[in-house]
Amino acid sequence: MTESCVNRKNLLKFILGSALGILMFLAPIPQGDSFTTLLDFVKSFLKDLFGASLNYILVVIIAGSAILTVYDFICKPDWIRKNHYLSKAFCSTPLYLVSKVLGAVFIVMIVFHVGPEYITSADTGATMADLCATLFCIVLGFSFFLPFLTDCGIMEFLGVLLRPVVRPLFHVPGRASIDLIASWFGASNAAVILTREQYMKGFYTKREAGYIMTNFSIVSIPFCLLIANTVGISSLFPPFYLCICVVGIVLAVIIARLPPICTLPDTYQEQTGKQINEDVPQQTSLMSYALESSCRRAESFQLKNVVSGGMEVLMGMYFDLIPIVISWGTIVLIIATYTPLFTWISYPMGMYLQLFGVEEAFAVAPATLIGFTDMFVPALLIAGTTSVKTKFIIGVLSLVQIIYMTEVGAIVIKSEIPLNLWKLFLIFMERTLIAIPLITLFANLVL
Repeated sequence: MTESCVNRKNLLKFILGSALGILMFLAPIPQGDSFTTLLDFVKSFLKDLFGASLNYILVVIIAGSAILTVYDFICKPDWIRKNHYLSKAFCSTPLYLVSKVLGAVFIVMIVFHVGPEYITSADTGATMADLCATLFCIVLGFSFFLPFLTDCGIMEFLGVLLRPVVRPLFHVPGRASIDLIASWFGASNAAVILTREQYMKGFYTKREAGYIMTNFSIVSIPFCLLIANTVGISSLFPPFYLCICVVGIVLAVIIARLPPICTLPDTYQEQTGKQINEDVPQQTSLMSYALESSCRRAESFQLKNVVSGGMEVLMGMYFDLIPIVISWGTIVLIIATYTPLFTWISYPMGMYLQLFGVEEAFAVAPATLIGFTDMFVPALLIAGTTSVKTKFIIGVLSLVQIIYMTEVGAIVIKSEIPLNLWKLFLIFMERTLIAIPLITLFANLVL
């Protein structure tokens, strides 16, 4: 018979370590009329601490990443190839090599205000630089705290308890509920990075990780309030946010059963293999098995692993992800801002909105598609709309579409999950087309 892992030492690791992770990522902290998380406070503190120098730090990181990636691609030096951290950051494919070089060019032009306005303007490059600055602070804030949330047992504990509900509804492990909570209270990109790390450690299959990234990474409550204020319906925030939650859950249930999500390989990361078991053995209570699983996980937790794991996340995010985000995000925003592409392709969406009786349907149609580029742009496009109900519908839609290339999409594509740009756009359109009648029905009932 297997010896129980439930003892005083492991219980303390589980309780204290998990408490620190929950305090950092999940515990709601009042902030004005809303609430946020300690991670958000740390992010804001770091942004204020670095101030204007943050842009120059980004120049060093992104330009340095481009130079070392080019050097590795040409020379293939052992000091990079044989180093665990450096190889993850600088060993790259030709596509990502070009992307990093382009990102370096963009960030230099943006920070030093040189080059065409369509690259450096507040609507394109400057927006992406600010996003990358935020991402820099988020990653610095959570890299060394993430193991307390993922490796001390709380995900195993909740995973076992919530599996009977989460698995049949969403086709994912119960531990995925942590990703959902982390996103709703914190930041969607933080939740996506959390999911990516869990996949790399063998706790999600490719299908599960791809599904969680594209369905559970809802933006935080404070940002929802910001959107409501931007479009001028802050007085309607309670039904506005309720609609986001209801529609978000319905979409998550439906999308799990549609391609391309249901066609993704249901296999674990090849090198790591399966590292999860939430099935409760016979003649064992749910609570006792949840406690046993959490203590078994906590038993292997060591503080030295926090440093090594944090450094791995830090190197990957700073030198591999941020350069990709700045290059791809800037290009996407240039297309959205300075070309009529979204106006042209949104005409069918105007007809679709009109089918459900949405006022000013063709005027707001571009906002239904431009959310694929960035989550804040739709709110700016509809700010001048006169119909309150239309503002409500499009505002909610922009927040349940989830797959924003500047915020989430670039991270998903850069991960090992087999979701390319086309598949992400297909999921985005599925969410959009299904959400519009649901949101319209909700708006007609409450407004």
